[in-house]
Amino acid sequence: MKRKLFILLLFLTIGIFVYIYRLDLITWIQWYGEQSIILTTIAATLFALFPVIPFPIIGGILGVMYGPAIGSLVTWIGSSVASIIMFIAIRFGFQDWGRRVISRYKSLDRITALFERNAFMTIFISRMVPVIPSIVANSYFALSRVSLGVYSLASTIGKIPSMILFATVGSTLMNNPGDLFMVAIYYLGFLLVVYSIYRMWSRRHHRGTT
Repeated sequence: MKRKLFILLLFLTIGIFVYIYRLDLITWIQWYGEQSIILTTIAATLFALFPVIPFPIIGGILGVMYGPAIGSLVTWIGSSVASIIMFIAIRFGFQDWGRRVISRYKSLDRITALFERNAFMTIFISRMVPVIPSIVANSYFALSRVSLGVYSLASTIGKIPSMILFATVGSTLMNNPGDLFMVAIYYLGFLLVVYSIYRMWSRRHHRGTT
């Protein structure tokens, strides 16, 4: 109980700080962020961990500041570190409680068991096509039995395309808005390729288990 309370209070305190000073942090990033990429990455991590401002906006700002390449890198590191921190906090403080809740619902328990058998690919795809809110996905993954290593690798790799998209869109809007349509076309094409690969993998996996 003390462990749960400590984690809740810690996250609540940091979350309130980020909320109160969110505009100051944005202003600092815009004016002084280029002077310290490390501090900017820490700020990006805080905004990913506590999305008081939608993270795609943060990624866009970083893309404008640093350009598509460095902006994507900072956005990706911040988002990846934040998701790992969230995973560890929930796993460390709430997994026992979460597992009891999951076990009460047979359908959810079966879904979780199926997920755990295909954890890497499921996490990877969920990051590539972020339909489920990140905080919901992070919480569910942390409550499962998937290892930290598998989660970190799949999540970190899977985040690369969307983080590149956020920073590239920001940079393109500022420097060459006419290219935005082509960025969208490229990304949609990329998602179609990912979906096709996933469907092929899913069919082969299904055949192997029947």
